Amino acid sequence: MKLDKSILKLTGISAVIASLCCLSPLILVALGISSVSFAASLSNTLYFSYKWYFRFAGFLFLGIFLFFHYRKKGICTIDQVKAKRNKIINEVLLAIIAFIVIYIFFLYVVVEYIGKLYGIWG
Repeated sequence: MKLDKSILKLTGISAVIASLCCLSPLILVALGISSVSFAASLSNTLYFSYKWYFRFAGFLFLGIFLFFHYRKKGICTIDQVKAKRNKIINEVLLAIIAFIVIYIFFLYVVVEYIGKLYGIWG
């Protein structure tokens, strides 16, 4: 089964929201708003104390995005959901798997290397 491009975009946005615990200090340093030492302290605080809140927020946004995506496609009643049950389940499962893969790659590869480039992480 192939994932719709709009679902893939929404999944990517949700993964970025989930990784804001470590991405936001990088953005602050890139914009020149904070120093590297403050960004390192902020990223440690956000990651070690609040990472599950950010992950939950990303997953919550994914659910909201999927809900509105199916509403936009015209699936509004329980009968329509029952009629397209297999397709919806498959797309939601693929979106969740894509969310996890994008989140892991983005946070632990892209953000990690950018943080090392800025000197936030040693």
